[in-house]
Amino acid sequence: MMIFFIVGLIVHVVFFLSIFDIYFTSPLVHGMTPQRVPLAPPAKRLVLFVADGLRADSLFKPDDNGTGRAPYLRSVIEESGTWGVSHTRVPTESRPGHVALIAGFYEDVSAVAKGWKENPVEFDSVFNESRHTWCWGSPDILPMFAKDTNGHAHRPMSKEYIENIGLVDSGVAEFVSVMDDFYGHDGKTAYIFTSDHGMTNWGSHGAGHPSETLTPLVAWGAGVQTAQREGSHKYDDNYLKEWGLETSMRVDVNQGVLPLNYLNNSQHFKAESIYANAIQILEQFRVKMAQKKETTISFLFTLYQPLTDSKQMDFMRNARNLIQKGQFDEAVSIRYCEDLIVQAMEGLSYYHTYDRLFLGSSVVLGFIGWTSYVVLFILKTHVSGLLVKKKHSLGQMFLCIGLLVALFLMVQSSPWTYYIYCLLPVPVWFSVMREFETLASLVRSVPSLPLSKCFGYFLLVTFGIELLVVSFFYRAMLTLGLVVLALWPLVSGLYTKAKVRSLSWMLSCLFLAVFPLLPVVGREPDVNYVILFVCICFQMMQVVLCAYILTSTHSSLQLKQGLPLFNQLVSWLTLVSSFLIPLLSSTRLFHRLLSILMSLVCVYLLLSTGYEALFPPVLSWLMFAWINIEQETMNTQGSSNRTEHCVKFITDFAENIDITKIRQLRLDDIRRSYYFVFFIIIAFFGCGNIASINSFDPASVYCFLTVFNPFIMGGLLMWKVLIPFVIVMCTFESIQVSTQLSSRSLFLVVLVISDLMALHFFFLVKDHGSWLDIGTSISHYVIVMSMTIFLMLLSVMTHILTSKRILIGRKRKMHFR
Repeated sequence: MMIFFIVGLIVHVVFFLSIFDIYFTSPLVHGMTPQRVPLAPPAKRLVLFVADGLRADSLFKPDDNGTGRAPYLRSVIEESGTWGVSHTRVPTESRPGHVALIAGFYEDVSAVAKGWKENPVEFDSVFNESRHTWCWGSPDILPMFAKDTNGHAHRPMSKEYIENIGLVDSGVAEFVSVMDDFYGHDGKTAYIFTSDHGMTNWGSHGAGHPSETLTPLVAWGAGVQTAQREGSHKYDDNYLKEWGLETSMRVDVNQGVLPLNYLNNSQHFKAESIYANAIQILEQFRVKMAQKKETTISFLFTLYQPLTDSKQMDFMRNARNLIQKGQFDEAVSIRYCEDLIVQAMEGLSYYHTYDRLFLGSSVVLGFIGWTSYVVLFILKTHVSGLLVKKKHSLGQMFLCIGLLVALFLMVQSSPWTYYIYCLLPVPVWFSVMREFETLASLVRSVPSLPLSKCFGYFLLVTFGIELLVVSFFYRAMLTLGLVVLALWPLVSGLYTKAKVRSLSWMLSCLFLAVFPLLPVVGREPDVNYVILFVCICFQMMQVVLCAYILTSTHSSLQLKQGLPLFNQLVSWLTLVSSFLIPLLSSTRLFHRLLSILMSLVCVYLLLSTGYEALFPPVLSWLMFAWINIEQETMNTQGSSNRTEHCVKFITDFAENIDITKIRQLRLDDIRRSYYFVFFIIIAFFGCGNIASINSFDPASVYCFLTVFNPFIMGGLLMWKVLIPFVIVMCTFESIQVSTQLSSRSLFLVVLVISDLMALHFFFLVKDHGSWLDIGTSISHYVIVMSMTIFLMLLSVMTHILTSKRILIGRKRKMHFR
């Protein structure tokens, strides 16, 4: 069995890493011929101002008195410059934002796996294309583009944030004055003011909310178009009216084409500039095509038809002729170049994703083979008397297949990782085919198998898995799932036999179903929810103390009095004791679970800012109801001796399960395993845990510290996220003990369900659309793929929490019979 788990871990790690080779490869191209505009540039120098974390509306929107928050930049917009909104993409972080500003492309996704290093990926930028470059700014921003913390600490709607905008504005005005005086007002300096990313109302960034992606852009000086009146309103977002800029022409910027509307120069200069831009991208296309052609067998290589060699030559000749003819033809040339840029960008994407279908098919083939093998392994383990025949010729056939695949990859000069993804399905499918007789023997040896019930379970599990998949996109589907689960006692007939337990199950499901419908992030701290939570917990002393600490801390911070030392000490002691107190309590099922719950709830309470404080107790209520109703299910499965399976809450976690009493898998165990996966997803999304990671609210850790420390804050946040998982995992351990089933068997069923979900998400991964859509689809796959590995590691922690005990000052009593 150990070998099986090691092999399974290796397989999942390979499938997990495959997504980075398929979707997270670098799109950057090197080795192109540099392109230059043959005309003199309108500016000798460029000054770039980057206000870290500044939202577009925070700069442009007037205050309550109708005056601008940045008077100098406002005057530039209305009199001497061009302005607009720059649309950034996720991840809306400091380094990706600066890379887009200085290099003209969005952050290379392969840099994500390398961390925020100074130069994780080599690229060309405006800095190394300049004769001299000087940089002033925060010492943590300049070397590696790390975070500034004003917006994080005080939030964009705060007085401190608004006042800081005025401070930045005056700093810009002073710097422009110094520059112009130094160069004798020669009119050869261009200025650009912008931001690397925005910020949400609750002081976070990194996701795709408009408050994070819409940043201000103001340009003025040499070569920049002066302020123009707005003739036609081409934007329907009502920002112009809200910001009081209806009469000023707005020019938004996206990635791709050179923004000619920002240039104040001749039509000939614009045509030459956009022509150089188009040739530069076309050169990237050529290099990418040549690289792919060299590593592909000639008769298998497929050209990108819109840009064959002849079409490229036609474009370059026609565009140059149009530019040389005159002003009217130069306008046509500009449109011609813009069309070429679009086609060249699509061609770059075509060759960048050229091997994606081949690699994806290999991974899917291995996925299906592995899942099939796990199913056969479960059947072979839990059905006795199966006849298994080994075929020696089968191994020789798969060996030949493996050699042919390796030869094909060698001829194409494929990277070494391709060998892993393409050769892994060979031994996996060999193992499946070798166990084919197991399935045939099962069908012959169990003629009385309830096929109708099996088919019904198959349909229910399939529907359930699809429900879980959809819940990753729509959290409200979890509410639907909980409502359906609430009806289970009525459908199964348990309600007539155990009304109290069934009612507890139904009510806990319905109460928990409220949480997926509540807003995830973006709320202000509301300690009224915490006070309600205290009433629910019957005013237990520790919980009351934690509630006092929470309300006292937020009140003190609102009054600008800082974090009280007493509050900080109690918070940290509560956190440390939450790991120790459960180990001091009895290992009886009810006692230990209650101890774990109260310890974790106190910590979760200190890390809460609103209604999410109610989530762990409601989840725990449902978990206790689940244990109760599963025991009732065991009691009603035809056992003549009712007390044989009625384990109740007197079960001791520390007692080893009698091997002779461990039963074989039943169809109901598939349901139990699915419930476990469903509750894990509830713990994931039910109260916005994942959204809490993506949009971190610093207020949630204010009871522990208020000084910005990403490592400690990140650790506290991760423990808050893990608490619901620990509650579900401890419950699943209780289910396994009370139903006398091997945890290995249940885990294998969970493995099959999670792998089927992962396979579905693999097909849902996008390589088109917005970066948010692409990143979200990939993150879903990564989450489900890592869930199995994560649960294996978490099960070790929960086993210690439930079954281990610290004995202080006395020895364990020994009983003899």
